[in-house]
Order: sequence, then C-alpha cells, then structure tokens
Amino acid sequence: MLPVPYFHLVFTLPHEFNSLIQQNQRAIYTLLFMAASQTLLEFGRNRFGAQLGITAVLHTWSQTLLDHYHLHCIVTGGGLSADGLRWVGAPAHFLFAIKPLSIVFRGKFCSGLQQLYADKKLQFHGQLSSLGQPKAFQRLMCQATRHNWNIYAKRPFAGPTQVLAYLSRYTHRVAISPRRLLSLDEQKQTVIFAWKDYADETKKKTMSLGLKEFVRRFCLHLLPERFVKIRHFGFLSNRQRLTRIAQARALLAKVSEANPPQLNDTKLPPGRACPYCGSDRLVLIEIVEPWSVVPQPLDSS
Repeated sequence: MLPVPYFHLVFTLPHEFNSLIQQNQRAIYTLLFMAASQTLLEFGRNRFGAQLGITAVLHTWSQTLLDHYHLHCIVTGGGLSADGLRWVGAPAHFLFAIKPLSIVFRGKFCSGLQQLYADKKLQFHGQLSSLGQPKAFQRLMCQATRHNWNIYAKRPFAGPTQVLAYLSRYTHRVAISPRRLLSLDEQKQTVIFAWKDYADETKKKTMSLGLKEFVRRFCLHLLPERFVKIRHFGFLSNRQRLTRIAQARALLAKVSEANPPQLNDTKLPPGRACPYCGSDRLVLIEIVEPWSVVPQPLDSS
C-alpha cells in the first residue's frame, strides 16, 4: 500500500438486467469491470492528468441472497503523471463528483452491452428468448436507462491499514458467512439466517427460507469457472504493477522530503479552495456573521 488517501466507490447495475446477467455472467461481469475502470481512469486523466491505481472486487449478492450486481472499487487518491516523472495527489476528502461519474459509467456499460448484442455474444434462453429480437432488447435497454444509475461513494479509507483490513475481510467472502446462519429445521426443511435491512436504518433482522429456495439463491452467486473476481487497473495493473509501485514510492518520498511536516502550531489563514472538490476558483464576496436573537428585558410593571 502507498502512503496516500484511498477512496471507496461502488458501481451498481440496475435490477432490470438481473435475468440477462444470470444467463451471460462471464461476458457481463467482464463488461462491468471494463466500464467502471475505464470511467475512473478517464476521470483521473481529465481532472489530475494522472493514471490512478484501482483495485476492483465483484460482489453479486444482497443481504437476503438475492441478485444484486455491484463492483467495489478502491482508488488511490492521485496517480502517476503521463510521463511518469511526478506524483499528482488528490484532496484527501474528495475524488470525483458522483453524478457525472454515473452518467459516463452508464454510457460506457450500455455501449459495451449493445456491442455484445450486435456481435451475437449474448445468450437468451427460456423466458428471455424474446430478447433475441432487436425491438425487445431495445425495450430492455430503455427500461434500464430511464433512471439514474447508482454509484455510491463511501467515506474515504482512514489510511492504507484500513484498506488492507477491508480487503482481508471482503475479497474472498462468499454470498453468506457461517456466522449469519442461525438454524436449520430438518423437519420443516427451512433455513434461518441473519441479515441487515439497509432500507430500515440498518436494523438486524432474521429471515426464514425453504431449503430449496435458500440453495437456489446461494447458487445465483457461483462464479463462472476460473473467473477472476479481483482485478487491478491503472498503474496497479498486473503488467506494470511492480515497476509502477516502486516508481510511485520513489516520487512520494521526494514529495515528503520537499514538504517536511511543520513543527510549530502556527495556523495558516483559511484557504479559498472548495472543501469538497478542491477547486481554487472560488471568489470571496462577503463573510456573514452568525445571526442571534438578543433577549429583551421583561416588563415587570
């Protein structure tokens, strides 16, 4: 890990695609990795003029084991300049605005999905057989793109140690951990497990499912054979990782030497950079003092 801020973003696919994904897992999972990573790398080039480092982890489940396809991306706060001679840092509290990120991600994913369809690399079986007709497939695309797509920016990691702790917990997790399994009723053929309801203030609840339904839901999340669910992009990509990380460490060491920590407590005047995006284009117009009500003396007459 590098001594830089790390950001955590989650790219989620709309549920209109769930059935299509189930029949085309390898192709659409690969497209999800590609669309999310290309979006982040493009934003990194445009905003910082740098190549970011990205580690992406595929998750396919919700707390109730239903299909919920999303990609967790851990992104470095900054990256290597195009010529590889500078480290370009990002503010520790902000990486990219979510709305434009979502629009570009949706465009890249949908363009890639249309290309897969045109190249006849998608399968349609059973209830999805009608999607073999172009009009039916375009109706599905319209349904999936009629609303904004969800990209969630979690609170930035509190340093590399927290990133490692996250990766150790989640990278090899399956759809449900043993500690969430509460009981099995062999006579009734039911399984009871714990889950968190994020739509209800993250309350802890229990759910009972028939054994067949529980197994069906669990099997939704079995990945294709030899599919790699953890991938690295940017300067962390496999082909150049060792060289680029060593290069980044050397550049960060130079930055640290050139800007040693201040030992005094002198406070600098407040800057005019936006506390959210880091823009230095703000113009100070007026400082408005807080308004307060002065209590009036009581009339004792």
